[in-house]
Amino acid sequence: MIQIRTVTDDEAEIRLDRWFRRHFPGTTQGVIQRLCRTGQVRVDGKRAEAATRLLPGQSVRIPPVPQASAAPASAPASDIDPNEAKALQRAVLYRDEHLIVLDKPFGLPVQGGPGITRHLDALLDALRFGAERPRLVHRLDRDTSGALVLARTPGVAAKLAAAFRGRDVEKTYWAVVAGRPVPAEGRIDLPLRRITGTAASEGRGERTAPAERDDPDAARALTDYRTLDHAGRKLAWLELRPLTGRTHQLRVHCVALGAPILGDVKYERPDQNNAFAATVEGLPSGLHLHARALRLPHPAGGTLYVEADLPPHMRETFRILGFHAPPAATPQRRGF
Repeated sequence: MIQIRTVTDDEAEIRLDRWFRRHFPGTTQGVIQRLCRTGQVRVDGKRAEAATRLLPGQSVRIPPVPQASAAPASAPASDIDPNEAKALQRAVLYRDEHLIVLDKPFGLPVQGGPGITRHLDALLDALRFGAERPRLVHRLDRDTSGALVLARTPGVAAKLAAAFRGRDVEKTYWAVVAGRPVPAEGRIDLPLRRITGTAASEGRGERTAPAERDDPDAARALTDYRTLDHAGRKLAWLELRPLTGRTHQLRVHCVALGAPILGDVKYERPDQNNAFAATVEGLPSGLHLHARALRLPHPAGGTLYVEADLPPHMRETFRILGFHAPPAATPQRRGF
């Protein structure tokens, strides 16, 4: 039996194939693409590709699908440790019916990979709060702590992902670096490229490296930085604002600035920070990079601003060095 379903406001900007799987979770991507290619699935009466972005109020024509495919998705059984679930829930900085902002713990990977069995994506059922499973819309490195946004519905996920792609989100990071940048503030304009295989060197896997401006594989990368405090000429506290979103951008840009981030073993250089652990006796190990704040367009209107307090190892480093970080401000949503 042919069905006609209307795209809801909450499903705005979601891809047609993802919308289809949301309503018919048993249908494979190959089947969806075939139905689109043969014109059996239509949007507002017209042929549409699987990647078409939907708008509220549009009608989607759905041909007969297997009964098993039409069954609603059931909530997956969760084997998350209750204590771990509670800890993750306590890390929520902000929550409403549209999104969650989480203070991602240091050392927790966002997604799985080779040798990674414990990661945030596998724990998201702990953050349902009576609704559907939230969705990742951007990433932080395993050892970068701080503010991370989760969408609570597919439509919101599409809007937020578009905001991050379009550079409509203002991101502020704090870092402790080995060295004192000169000048104390400025902009780093250094193209970056990804390197793999033997070029990645020393078994560190895929990495990011500076690139020549005429390199066809180079991507423009911009970071604004400002020194907030320093301990002599050996260590400094930087505020970093990436204007682009390249992988490991802040870590590579700090190395290029001559002030590598403390604990960044992946990008350490013998002439810079190979001895950072001994710079000040008693400093904690671990990457000293923290996603301090996010300012983003709220999918329901207005602007949301959220801050995250420092993780324990960075708090200890700040105490030792005499840096005084203000506590995180209360989340604010304005202009709605």
